[in-house]
Amino acid sequence: MLGLPTGWGAVAVAYELTCPFARQDSLGARIVSSAVFFVVGTGLILHVRQGLLRELRDMKAVAGAAQSVLLRPLPPRLDGLTLAADQISADRAASIGGDLYDVVATDHGVRVVMGDVRGHGLGALATVGAVLGSFREAAHDEAELGGVLRRLERTHTRHLRQRSRDEHPAVAGKEPATPLAEEFVTLLLLEIRQDGTVHALNCGHPWPYLLRPGAARSVEPMTGGDPMPPLGSFPLPADLASVRCGRILPGEGLLLHTDGIEDARDAHGRFFPLQAELARTVRRRTVVPKTVVRAVYARLLGHMDGPPGDDAALLVLRNDRRRVPVQHGEPAARTAHKVR
Repeated sequence: MLGLPTGWGAVAVAYELTCPFARQDSLGARIVSSAVFFVVGTGLILHVRQGLLRELRDMKAVAGAAQSVLLRPLPPRLDGLTLAADQISADRAASIGGDLYDVVATDHGVRVVMGDVRGHGLGALATVGAVLGSFREAAHDEAELGGVLRRLERTHTRHLRQRSRDEHPAVAGKEPATPLAEEFVTLLLLEIRQDGTVHALNCGHPWPYLLRPGAARSVEPMTGGDPMPPLGSFPLPADLASVRCGRILPGEGLLLHTDGIEDARDAHGRFFPLQAELARTVRRRTVVPKTVVRAVYARLLGHMDGPPGDDAALLVLRNDRRRVPVQHGEPAARTAHKVR
């Protein structure tokens, strides 16, 4: 990188020392000397600028690759489900923020996590990495959804303990920007079984929406009672039995989101009407996860007054399984829903 600038500098110095014209005191000689040094200086600046831009592009490429590993793209199909997800970050320097999500197919069913780390930036990214890494292992290892959540709690506790050591004033030299006592994560864990039933554990996170195209009420909240406190604010209760929230029939969808969606405001302070916008999208149409995600984000960006103030993530899945086994006490006709 220094070879070309050194050569240009040597040429300028050699011209000044060896060229008789450069030592003349006439106006023309001064103009020529000034032009030579101007050209050399401009070349040096352009060369350094190109080098810095090249390094910046390389750094962005490395950061993008690291972030894509952290919040990896979801497969378009997984165990009979069609998936789509995306997010926008409140941090302009990052393509992902403090929101997290993942979907894995296990022997116990398809397991889904959607979460929101308090705040955004590098501290939130570290917490996202710790929680997602734990989920990707525990989802396969634990037979019960409560066991998965218990593992996530232990991982989060260890992560905060390590951050406390790393950010202690004796090590970092200053107080952390966010006290660790205020660090918490809202989490929604779902388990979608082969018959379409949905079981959940909720730690302070928004409940998902059930998408039923063609129904009288095409968008309905899927709830399972009052959620537990966010992860990290209080210890988990001893009993972590999952709650049955309902079923997703073939052709129906489920939308998970973080509170950055519904908390977004327009210039008049009005919140984004997510349920109403979803109803406009799926009322008379087949649930297409990619289309739903794009439509919601387009309307969200049009609704907001300025850049996003919080991270916002969406995850949409559709049940493409052809048959749902008849449940005890349910009419057989309920399972005869053909996917178009």
